[in-house]
Amino acid sequence: MSERRTGVVLAAAGAPLTLAGAAMYVLPGPGLPVLAIGLAALITGLVMIAATRRS
Repeated sequence: MSERRTGVVLAAAGAPLTLAGAAMYVLPGPGLPVLAIGLAALITGLVMIAATRRS
């Protein structure tokens, strides 16, 4: 799998996780860990996409 495709998958998985984590602050569930994992995946994916576009 190419680095760009991996970045797209991470960004696509990170966005709903971030939204779910934010929703879990109001709804019952582990909001902070899910939000942190989602943001980490989203940012990593976007950085990987940007790095492959630059080179």
